[in-house]
Amino acid sequence: CTLRQLQYWREKGVVVPTISATGTGRSVYYSRSDLMALAAMEYCLSVGLSFETAATALKRLYEQEPEFANPASERRFMLWWDSKERSLELVEFDMEKAIASLKSGQPVIPVWLDRIHQR
Repeated sequence: CTLRQLQYWREKGVVVPTISATGTGRSVYYSRSDLMALAAMEYCLSVGLSFETAATALKRLYEQEPEFANPASERRFMLWWDSKERSLELVEFDMEKAIASLKSGQPVIPVWLDRIHQR
């Protein structure tokens, strides 16, 4: 991520680190949880999601797996097109559901926390 991206994400409230006003300048500190959120956001953008969709996916990840920053977390999710809701939904990874979605021409994006931790 560039410094500008980090600043933009902070301004938009996507990943808000601790900011210390002490010292000669402003220091920004990212916790382990913040770094994992940054990695997840960067991953979502790298697979072609828009900023808004990536931020929504990150928010849903926080809701469904509050401890996703824990390196021991090996849960696997996927973003898949829910035709009833007409939106990308974050759900537990299901190989059969993923294959069926792909066969019908709908997108499936894996969000595997273990792989994001490795990055």
